Amino acid sequence: MKTFKIYKYLLVAILLFLTTTILIFALPASSTTTKETESSARTVYLIEVEGVITAGQKNFIKRQVDNATDMESQLLIVRINTPGGLVDATMKINELFLNAPLPVAVLVAPSGAIAGSAGTFILMASDIASMAPGTTIGAAQPVAISPEGAREAGEKTVTFYASYMRNTAEEQGRPGDIAERFVTENLSLGSRESLEKGMIDYIAGNVHELMNEIDGKEIEKLGKIYKLNTADAPIEQGEMTRAERLQNWLSNPQIAFLVLMAGFLGIYLGFSTPGTIVPEVGGLILLIMGIYGIGLFDVNTTGIILVLVGIGLITAEIFTSGFGVLGTGGAISLAVGAIMLPVEPFMASDWYPDFIVTVGGVVLGLVIIMVVVIQRIIQSRRRWTGGSEHFNPPKKGVTVNELNPEGRIKARGEYWSARSIDGSTIPAGREVEVVKAETLILWVKLPKNEQNKNAATN
Repeated sequence: MKTFKIYKYLLVAILLFLTTTILIFALPASSTTTKETESSARTVYLIEVEGVITAGQKNFIKRQVDNATDMESQLLIVRINTPGGLVDATMKINELFLNAPLPVAVLVAPSGAIAGSAGTFILMASDIASMAPGTTIGAAQPVAISPEGAREAGEKTVTFYASYMRNTAEEQGRPGDIAERFVTENLSLGSRESLEKGMIDYIAGNVHELMNEIDGKEIEKLGKIYKLNTADAPIEQGEMTRAERLQNWLSNPQIAFLVLMAGFLGIYLGFSTPGTIVPEVGGLILLIMGIYGIGLFDVNTTGIILVLVGIGLITAEIFTSGFGVLGTGGAISLAVGAIMLPVEPFMASDWYPDFIVTVGGVVLGLVIIMVVVIQRIIQSRRRWTGGSEHFNPPKKGVTVNELNPEGRIKARGEYWSARSIDGSTIPAGREVEVVKAETLILWVKLPKNEQNKNAATN
Protein backbone atom coordinates (compact mmCIF):
# COMPACT_ATOMS: atom_id res chain seq x y z
CA MET A 1 0.00 0.00 0.00
CA LYS A 2 2.89 2.34 0.76
CA THR A 3 4.35 1.76 -2.71
CA PHE A 4 0.97 2.48 -4.30
CA LYS A 5 0.70 5.77 -2.40
CA ILE A 6 4.15 6.79 -3.62
CA TYR A 7 3.16 6.22 -7.23
CA LYS A 8 -0.18 7.90 -6.71
CA TYR A 9 1.60 11.07 -5.64
CA LEU A 10 4.11 10.67 -8.47
CA LEU A 11 1.22 10.41 -10.93
CA VAL A 12 -0.38 13.56 -9.49
CA ALA A 13 2.96 15.42 -9.75
CA ILE A 14 3.47 14.41 -13.38
CA LEU A 15 -0.10 15.33 -14.30
CA LEU A 16 0.13 18.71 -12.58
CA PHE A 17 3.46 19.51 -14.26
CA LEU A 18 2.39 18.56 -17.77
CA THR A 19 -1.16 19.91 -17.50
CA THR A 20 0.12 23.26 -16.20
CA THR A 21 2.63 23.41 -19.05
CA ILE A 22 -0.08 22.69 -21.62
CA LEU A 23 -2.44 25.28 -20.16
CA ILE A 24 0.29 27.93 -20.16
CA PHE A 25 1.09 27.42 -23.81
CA ALA A 26 -2.50 26.77 -24.89
CA LEU A 27 -3.79 30.09 -23.59
CA PRO A 28 -5.31 32.12 -26.39
CA ALA A 29 -2.50 33.89 -28.19
CA SER A 30 -2.79 37.26 -29.76
CA SER A 31 -3.41 37.29 -33.45
CA THR A 32 -0.29 36.80 -35.52
CA THR A 33 -0.12 40.50 -36.33
CA THR A 34 -1.37 43.50 -34.39
CA LYS A 35 -1.83 46.74 -36.33
CA GLU A 36 -0.87 49.81 -34.31
CA THR A 37 -1.64 52.56 -36.85
CA GLU A 38 -3.42 52.94 -40.15
CA SER A 39 -1.78 54.61 -43.14
CA SER A 40 -1.53 54.28 -46.87
CA ALA A 41 2.28 53.96 -46.50
CA ARG A 42 3.92 50.54 -46.59
CA THR A 43 4.13 48.91 -43.19
CA VAL A 44 7.05 48.41 -40.87
CA TYR A 45 7.02 44.93 -39.36
CA LEU A 46 8.10 44.68 -35.70
CA ILE A 47 9.02 41.64 -33.62
CA GLU A 48 10.46 41.31 -30.11
CA VAL A 49 13.12 38.81 -29.09
CA GLU A 50 13.51 38.39 -25.32
CA GLY A 51 15.62 35.95 -23.32
CA VAL A 52 17.84 33.12 -24.49
CA ILE A 53 18.18 32.62 -28.27
CA THR A 54 16.70 29.16 -28.88
CA ALA A 55 15.38 26.99 -31.70
CA GLY A 56 11.92 28.29 -30.81
CA GLN A 57 13.09 31.89 -31.30
CA LYS A 58 14.63 30.91 -34.64
CA ASN A 59 11.36 29.35 -35.85
CA PHE A 60 9.46 32.43 -34.71
CA ILE A 61 11.82 34.81 -36.51
CA LYS A 62 11.75 32.73 -39.69
CA ARG A 63 7.94 32.88 -39.80
CA GLN A 64 7.98 36.63 -39.17
CA VAL A 65 10.46 37.24 -42.00
CA ASP A 66 8.10 35.30 -44.28
CA ASN A 67 5.10 37.31 -42.99
CA ALA A 68 6.87 40.64 -43.50
CA THR A 69 7.81 39.57 -47.04
CA ASP A 70 4.26 38.45 -47.88
CA MET A 71 2.87 41.76 -46.59
CA GLU A 72 5.43 43.63 -48.70
CA SER A 73 6.61 45.50 -45.61
CA GLN A 74 9.35 48.03 -46.29
CA LEU A 75 11.36 47.11 -43.17
CA LEU A 76 11.63 44.45 -40.46
CA ILE A 77 12.59 45.79 -37.02
CA VAL A 78 13.78 43.32 -34.38
CA ARG A 79 13.78 44.71 -30.82
CA ILE A 80 16.19 42.49 -28.90
CA ASN A 81 17.19 41.93 -25.28
CA THR A 82 19.19 38.72 -24.78
CA PRO A 83 22.15 37.42 -22.76
CA GLY A 84 23.05 34.97 -25.56
CA GLY A 85 21.92 31.59 -26.73
CA LEU A 86 22.43 28.54 -28.92
CA VAL A 87 25.04 28.66 -31.67
CA ASP A 88 23.03 26.81 -34.31
CA ALA A 89 19.92 28.96 -33.79
CA THR A 90 22.03 32.14 -33.89
CA MET A 91 23.72 31.26 -37.16
CA LYS A 92 20.39 30.33 -38.75
CA ILE A 93 18.95 33.70 -37.67
CA ASN A 94 21.96 35.50 -39.18
CA GLU A 95 21.42 33.58 -42.41
CA LEU A 96 17.77 34.66 -42.42
CA PHE A 97 18.66 38.33 -41.92
CA LEU A 98 21.44 38.41 -44.51
CA ASN A 99 19.22 36.79 -47.16
CA ALA A 100 15.89 38.41 -46.29
CA PRO A 101 14.27 40.14 -49.31
CA LEU A 102 13.79 43.33 -47.27
CA PRO A 103 16.00 45.43 -44.97
CA VAL A 104 16.35 44.25 -41.37
CA ALA A 105 16.96 46.64 -38.46
CA VAL A 106 17.96 45.39 -35.00
CA LEU A 107 17.36 47.64 -31.99
CA VAL A 108 18.85 46.72 -28.61
CA ALA A 109 16.21 48.13 -26.26
CA PRO A 110 14.88 49.26 -23.85
CA SER A 111 17.51 51.18 -21.86
CA GLY A 112 19.40 48.72 -19.69
CA ALA A 113 18.93 45.87 -22.17
CA ILE A 114 21.83 43.81 -23.51
CA ALA A 115 22.70 41.93 -26.67
CA GLY A 116 25.37 39.69 -25.24
CA SER A 117 27.20 36.90 -27.05
CA ALA A 118 24.68 35.50 -29.57
CA GLY A 119 22.82 38.83 -29.49
CA THR A 120 25.94 40.62 -30.75
CA PHE A 121 26.28 38.15 -33.64
CA ILE A 122 22.65 38.91 -34.59
CA LEU A 123 23.20 42.68 -34.30
CA MET A 124 26.20 42.49 -36.64
CA ALA A 125 24.09 40.68 -39.28
CA SER A 126 21.50 43.48 -39.44
CA ASP A 127 21.29 46.04 -42.23
CA ILE A 128 20.61 48.76 -39.65
CA ALA A 129 22.13 48.35 -36.18
CA SER A 130 20.91 50.54 -33.34
CA MET A 131 20.98 50.68 -29.56
CA ALA A 132 18.99 52.50 -26.92
CA PRO A 133 20.94 54.69 -24.45
CA GLY A 134 22.33 52.64 -21.58
CA THR A 135 22.43 49.33 -23.46
CA THR A 136 25.42 47.01 -23.89
CA ILE A 137 26.72 44.59 -26.53
CA GLY A 138 29.68 42.20 -26.73
CA ALA A 139 31.20 39.48 -24.52
CA ALA A 140 30.85 36.95 -27.34
CA GLN A 141 33.79 34.68 -26.51
CA PRO A 142 32.72 31.02 -26.83
CA VAL A 143 33.04 28.81 -23.78
CA ALA A 144 33.33 25.05 -23.28
CA ILE A 145 31.33 23.34 -20.55
CA SER A 146 33.01 20.50 -18.65
CA PRO A 147 32.62 18.82 -15.23
CA GLU A 148 35.11 21.37 -13.93
CA GLY A 149 32.85 24.23 -15.03
CA ALA A 150 32.87 26.77 -17.87
CA ARG A 151 36.20 27.65 -19.46
CA GLU A 152 37.45 29.35 -22.60
CA ALA A 153 36.87 27.28 -25.73
CA GLY A 154 39.78 25.87 -27.72
CA GLU A 155 41.80 28.02 -30.09
CA LYS A 156 40.21 26.52 -33.21
CA THR A 157 36.72 27.31 -31.95
CA VAL A 158 37.63 30.88 -30.96
CA THR A 159 39.36 31.47 -34.31
CA PHE A 160 36.36 30.18 -36.28
CA TYR A 161 33.77 32.33 -34.49
CA ALA A 162 36.05 35.38 -34.52
CA SER A 163 36.35 34.99 -38.29
CA TYR A 164 32.59 34.51 -38.60
CA MET A 165 31.93 37.67 -36.56
CA ARG A 166 34.48 39.65 -38.60
CA ASN A 167 33.10 38.51 -41.96
CA THR A 168 29.50 39.22 -40.92
CA ALA A 169 30.36 42.73 -39.68
CA GLU A 170 32.40 43.60 -42.77
CA GLU A 171 29.63 42.32 -45.04
CA GLN A 172 27.37 44.91 -43.40
CA GLY A 173 29.99 47.68 -43.60
CA ARG A 174 31.17 47.60 -40.00
CA PRO A 175 34.78 47.46 -38.72
CA GLY A 176 35.79 43.80 -38.77
CA ASP A 177 38.79 44.23 -36.45
CA ILE A 178 36.62 45.56 -33.61
CA ALA A 179 33.91 42.96 -34.24
CA GLU A 180 36.56 40.26 -34.00
CA ARG A 181 37.54 41.49 -30.54
CA PHE A 182 34.02 40.74 -29.28
CA VAL A 183 35.07 37.08 -29.60
CA THR A 184 38.82 37.06 -29.01
CA GLU A 185 38.94 39.55 -26.12
CA ASN A 186 35.36 39.41 -24.80
CA LEU A 187 35.08 43.10 -25.66
CA SER A 188 31.92 44.86 -24.43
CA LEU A 189 30.71 48.26 -25.62
CA GLY A 190 28.00 50.69 -24.55
CA SER A 191 25.74 52.47 -27.00
CA ARG A 192 27.77 55.67 -27.39
CA GLU A 193 31.09 53.88 -27.76
CA SER A 194 29.52 51.48 -30.26
CA LEU A 195 28.32 54.44 -32.35
CA GLU A 196 31.72 56.15 -32.19
CA LYS A 197 33.51 52.99 -33.33
CA GLY A 198 31.06 52.40 -36.16
CA MET A 199 29.60 49.18 -34.77
CA ILE A 200 26.07 50.58 -34.87
CA ASP A 201 24.37 53.15 -37.08
CA TYR A 202 22.00 54.90 -34.66
CA ILE A 203 21.16 55.50 -31.02
CA ALA A 204 17.39 55.40 -30.56
CA GLY A 205 15.41 55.09 -27.35
CA ASN A 206 12.53 53.22 -28.94
CA VAL A 207 11.11 51.97 -32.23
CA HIS A 208 9.45 55.27 -33.18
CA GLU A 209 12.68 57.21 -32.63
CA LEU A 210 14.50 54.74 -34.86
CA MET A 211 11.82 55.03 -37.57
CA ASN A 212 12.21 58.82 -37.54
CA GLU A 213 16.01 58.54 -37.69
CA ILE A 214 16.09 56.24 -40.72
CA ASP A 215 13.30 57.96 -42.67
CA GLY A 216 14.51 58.63 -46.22
CA LYS A 217 17.55 56.34 -45.89
CA GLU A 218 18.51 54.12 -48.83
CA ILE A 219 19.63 50.54 -48.16
CA GLU A 220 21.47 48.46 -50.76
CA LYS A 221 20.90 44.75 -50.28
CA LEU A 222 21.23 41.71 -52.55
CA GLY A 223 21.64 43.94 -55.59
CA LYS A 224 18.56 46.09 -54.88
CA ILE A 225 18.11 49.60 -53.50
CA TYR A 226 15.44 50.04 -50.81
CA LYS A 227 14.33 53.58 -49.93
CA LEU A 228 12.72 53.80 -46.51
CA ASN A 229 9.66 55.93 -45.80
CA THR A 230 9.23 55.13 -42.12
CA ALA A 231 8.44 58.37 -40.28
CA ASP A 232 4.67 57.88 -40.35
CA ALA A 233 4.53 54.26 -41.50
CA PRO A 234 2.04 51.87 -39.84
CA ILE A 235 3.52 49.17 -37.61
CA GLU A 236 2.54 45.51 -37.73
CA GLN A 237 3.75 43.53 -34.70
CA GLY A 238 4.20 39.76 -34.91
CA GLU A 239 3.44 37.54 -31.93
CA MET A 240 4.55 34.02 -31.05
CA THR A 241 2.10 31.20 -31.70
CA ARG A 242 1.37 28.57 -29.04
CA ALA A 243 3.69 26.13 -30.78
CA GLU A 244 6.53 28.66 -30.90
CA ARG A 245 6.11 29.51 -27.22
CA LEU A 246 6.27 25.82 -26.33
CA GLN A 247 9.28 25.31 -28.62
CA ASN A 248 11.04 28.33 -27.11
CA TRP A 249 10.43 27.05 -23.57
CA LEU A 250 11.55 23.51 -24.34
CA SER A 251 14.66 24.49 -26.29
CA ASN A 252 16.02 26.56 -23.41
CA PRO A 253 19.11 24.48 -22.47
CA GLN A 254 18.32 24.47 -18.76
CA ILE A 255 14.69 23.41 -19.29
CA ALA A 256 15.67 20.82 -21.91
CA PHE A 257 18.20 19.23 -19.54
CA LEU A 258 15.73 19.08 -16.64
CA VAL A 259 12.97 17.61 -18.84
CA LEU A 260 15.38 15.05 -20.32
CA MET A 261 16.63 13.97 -16.88
CA ALA A 262 13.05 13.73 -15.60
CA GLY A 263 12.26 11.45 -18.54
CA PHE A 264 15.24 9.19 -17.84
CA LEU A 265 14.34 9.09 -14.15
CA GLY A 266 10.76 8.09 -14.93
CA ILE A 267 11.84 5.25 -17.20
CA TYR A 268 14.45 4.10 -14.66
CA LEU A 269 11.82 3.98 -11.90
CA GLY A 270 9.51 2.09 -14.24
CA PHE A 271 12.10 -0.58 -14.95
CA SER A 272 13.04 -0.76 -11.26
CA THR A 273 9.43 -1.41 -10.20
CA PRO A 274 7.73 -3.17 -13.14
CA GLY A 275 3.97 -3.18 -13.31
CA THR A 276 3.36 0.37 -12.01
CA ILE A 277 3.27 2.00 -15.54
CA VAL A 278 3.06 5.53 -14.08
CA PRO A 279 6.79 6.38 -14.34
CA GLU A 280 7.12 4.72 -17.75
CA VAL A 281 4.31 6.77 -19.31
CA GLY A 282 5.41 10.10 -17.82
CA GLY A 283 9.06 9.32 -18.51
CA LEU A 284 8.40 8.50 -22.17
CA ILE A 285 6.58 11.78 -22.81
CA LEU A 286 9.22 13.83 -20.98
CA LEU A 287 12.02 11.99 -22.77
CA ILE A 288 10.61 12.85 -26.21
CA MET A 289 10.18 16.49 -25.19
CA GLY A 290 13.71 16.60 -23.76
CA ILE A 291 15.23 15.09 -26.91
CA TYR A 292 13.54 17.81 -28.94
CA GLY A 293 14.82 20.44 -26.50
CA ILE A 294 18.46 19.47 -26.97
CA GLY A 295 18.03 19.56 -30.75
CA LEU A 296 18.03 15.89 -31.82
CA PHE A 297 14.47 16.09 -33.22
CA ASP A 298 13.00 18.91 -35.25
CA VAL A 299 9.63 20.27 -34.18
CA ASN A 300 7.65 18.49 -36.91
CA THR A 301 9.09 15.10 -35.96
CA THR A 302 8.50 15.72 -32.25
CA GLY A 303 4.86 16.72 -32.75
CA ILE A 304 4.12 13.67 -34.90
CA ILE A 305 5.85 11.31 -32.45
CA LEU A 306 3.91 12.73 -29.49
CA VAL A 307 0.59 12.42 -31.34
CA LEU A 308 1.36 8.79 -32.25
CA VAL A 309 2.43 8.02 -28.66
CA GLY A 310 -0.80 9.60 -27.40
CA ILE A 311 -2.93 7.48 -29.74
CA GLY A 312 -0.98 4.36 -28.73
CA LEU A 313 -1.41 5.02 -25.00
CA ILE A 314 -5.14 5.65 -25.30
CA THR A 315 -5.52 2.47 -27.38
CA ALA A 316 -3.54 0.53 -24.76
CA GLU A 317 -5.84 1.92 -22.05
CA ILE A 318 -8.86 0.52 -23.90
CA PHE A 319 -7.46 -3.00 -24.20
CA THR A 320 -5.61 -3.27 -20.87
CA SER A 321 -6.27 -2.42 -17.25
CA GLY A 322 -4.14 0.71 -17.14
CA PHE A 323 -6.17 2.21 -14.25
CA GLY A 324 -6.41 5.54 -16.15
CA VAL A 325 -2.64 6.11 -16.27
CA LEU A 326 -2.22 5.12 -19.91
CA GLY A 327 -5.25 7.12 -21.01
CA THR A 328 -4.24 10.24 -19.10
CA GLY A 329 -0.70 10.01 -20.43
CA GLY A 330 -2.10 9.59 -23.93
CA ALA A 331 -4.30 12.68 -23.54
CA ILE A 332 -1.36 14.78 -22.39
CA SER A 333 0.85 13.46 -25.19
CA LEU A 334 -1.86 14.26 -27.75
CA ALA A 335 -2.23 17.81 -26.43
CA VAL A 336 1.48 18.59 -26.44
CA GLY A 337 1.91 16.98 -29.87
CA ALA A 338 -1.00 18.97 -31.31
CA ILE A 339 0.46 22.23 -30.03
CA MET A 340 3.85 21.41 -31.57
CA LEU A 341 2.46 20.45 -34.97
CA PRO A 342 3.32 23.08 -37.59
CA VAL A 343 0.72 25.52 -38.87
CA GLU A 344 -0.12 24.53 -42.43
CA PRO A 345 0.39 27.54 -44.74
CA PHE A 346 -2.60 26.74 -46.94
CA MET A 347 -5.10 26.42 -44.09
CA ALA A 348 -7.38 29.32 -43.18
CA SER A 349 -5.94 31.66 -40.55
CA ASP A 350 -8.62 30.72 -38.00
CA TRP A 351 -8.16 26.97 -38.47
CA TYR A 352 -5.31 26.47 -36.02
CA PRO A 353 -6.99 28.21 -33.02
CA ASP A 354 -10.16 26.19 -33.65
CA PHE A 355 -8.08 23.03 -33.89
CA ILE A 356 -6.38 23.76 -30.54
CA VAL A 357 -9.77 24.42 -28.91
CA THR A 358 -11.01 21.06 -30.22
CA VAL A 359 -7.92 19.25 -28.95
CA GLY A 360 -8.18 21.06 -25.62
CA GLY A 361 -11.82 20.02 -25.22
CA VAL A 362 -11.04 16.38 -25.98
CA VAL A 363 -8.06 16.34 -23.63
CA LEU A 364 -10.01 18.04 -20.84
CA GLY A 365 -12.80 15.49 -21.17
CA LEU A 366 -10.33 12.60 -21.09
CA VAL A 367 -8.52 14.03 -18.07
CA ILE A 368 -11.79 14.47 -16.16
CA ILE A 369 -12.81 10.90 -16.92
CA MET A 370 -9.39 9.56 -15.94
CA VAL A 371 -9.34 11.54 -12.69
CA VAL A 372 -12.76 10.16 -11.75
CA VAL A 373 -11.65 6.62 -12.64
CA ILE A 374 -8.40 6.94 -10.70
CA GLN A 375 -10.25 8.34 -7.67
CA ARG A 376 -12.72 5.45 -7.73
CA ILE A 377 -9.89 2.91 -8.02
CA ILE A 378 -8.03 4.48 -5.11
CA GLN A 379 -11.15 4.48 -2.95
CA SER A 380 -12.02 0.89 -3.82
CA ARG A 381 -8.49 -0.30 -3.17
CA ARG A 382 -8.48 1.40 0.20
CA ARG A 383 -11.67 -0.49 1.07
CA TRP A 384 -10.15 -3.77 -0.13
CA THR A 385 -6.93 -3.46 1.83
CA GLY A 386 -8.88 -2.49 4.92
CA GLY A 387 -10.62 -5.85 4.89
CA SER A 388 -14.02 -4.41 4.08
CA GLU A 389 -16.94 -6.71 3.50
CA HIS A 390 -17.20 -5.25 0.01
CA PHE A 391 -14.00 -7.06 -1.00
CA ASN A 392 -14.91 -10.56 -2.08
CA PRO A 393 -11.99 -12.21 -3.91
CA PRO A 394 -12.73 -14.85 -6.54
CA LYS A 395 -12.52 -18.54 -5.76
CA LYS A 396 -10.95 -19.67 -9.03
CA GLY A 397 -9.22 -18.25 -12.06
CA VAL A 398 -7.08 -19.01 -15.10
CA THR A 399 -3.45 -17.95 -15.44
CA VAL A 400 -2.97 -15.31 -18.14
CA ASN A 401 0.80 -15.69 -18.16
CA GLU A 402 3.24 -17.95 -16.37
CA LEU A 403 3.38 -17.52 -12.60
CA ASN A 404 7.07 -17.70 -11.74
CA PRO A 405 6.06 -17.38 -8.98
CA GLU A 406 4.18 -14.10 -9.72
CA GLY A 407 2.04 -13.16 -12.68
CA ARG A 408 -1.56 -12.47 -13.58
CA ILE A 409 -4.76 -14.49 -13.64
CA LYS A 410 -8.20 -13.83 -15.07
CA ALA A 411 -11.19 -14.36 -12.81
CA ARG A 412 -14.79 -13.11 -13.06
CA GLY A 413 -13.82 -11.25 -16.24
CA GLU A 414 -11.11 -9.27 -14.41
CA TYR A 415 -7.33 -9.41 -14.32
CA TRP A 416 -5.68 -10.00 -10.95
CA SER A 417 -2.09 -10.01 -9.73
CA ALA A 418 -1.34 -13.49 -8.40
CA ARG A 419 1.40 -15.54 -6.77
CA SER A 420 1.73 -19.27 -6.33
CA ILE A 421 1.36 -20.20 -2.66
CA ASP A 422 4.35 -22.56 -2.64
CA GLY A 423 6.58 -20.55 -4.96
CA SER A 424 6.27 -23.09 -7.76
CA THR A 425 5.95 -22.21 -11.45
CA ILE A 426 2.46 -22.47 -12.94
CA PRO A 427 2.20 -22.35 -16.75
CA ALA A 428 -0.15 -20.00 -18.59
CA GLY A 429 -3.66 -21.23 -19.31
CA ARG A 430 -4.00 -23.37 -16.18
CA GLU A 431 -6.95 -23.26 -13.81
CA VAL A 432 -5.98 -22.23 -10.27
CA GLU A 433 -7.68 -22.02 -6.91
CA VAL A 434 -7.46 -18.89 -4.76
CA VAL A 435 -6.12 -19.76 -1.31
CA LYS A 436 -6.07 -16.27 0.21
CA ALA A 437 -5.91 -12.58 -0.67
CA GLU A 438 -3.42 -10.10 0.75
CA THR A 439 -3.61 -6.42 -0.26
CA LEU A 440 -3.93 -6.65 -4.04
CA ILE A 441 -2.33 -10.06 -4.59
CA LEU A 442 -4.16 -13.37 -4.77
CA TRP A 443 -2.27 -16.42 -3.47
CA VAL A 444 -3.17 -19.37 -5.64
CA LYS A 445 -2.45 -23.05 -6.14
CA LEU A 446 -3.24 -25.67 -8.73
CA PRO A 447 -6.22 -27.96 -8.07
CA LYS A 448 -5.20 -31.54 -7.32
CA ASN A 449 -5.94 -32.77 -10.81
CA GLU A 450 -3.97 -29.87 -12.31
CA GLN A 451 -1.10 -30.51 -9.87
CA ASN A 452 -0.83 -34.04 -11.22
CA LYS A 453 -0.75 -32.70 -14.81
CA ASN A 454 1.90 -30.16 -13.89
CA ALA A 455 4.02 -32.82 -12.17
CA ALA A 456 3.69 -35.10 -15.19
CA THR A 457 4.74 -32.27 -17.52
CA ASN A 458 7.76 -31.45 -15.41
